[in-house]
Amino acid sequence: MLEVTYERLAAIFKALSDETRLRIVDMLSCNELCACDILASFELSQSTLSYHMKILIDAGIVNSVRSGLWTRYSINEEAFDEFVKFLPELYKTKDECICAQIKYCRIEDAPQAVAE
Repeated sequence: MLEVTYERLAAIFKALSDETRLRIVDMLSCNELCACDILASFELSQSTLSYHMKILIDAGIVNSVRSGLWTRYSINEEAFDEFVKFLPELYKTKDECICAQIKYCRIEDAPQAVAE
């Protein structure tokens, strides 16, 4: 199981913040693809595709395996699942909430409702 940290989340969000990379992830969600298949769907040079793939791989959401002259890419299911599971935690109150570090957000410091 991978640990989701703010640093890791930032890398994933950065990787997914580009339209081309989002399209690549969408393509890979259907099937493992080689670079030639991905290139055929875009008007990109090989070096530009390599740049985008490096960002996705470094973020840990895409796997790569060298196969002859081409590299085959696939979604890193475990990493993507952990990322998707953690997303709701960014906006929900939880026991280990970061907002507890902010004085005025502490639950124990919040004013209690007065019964009428």
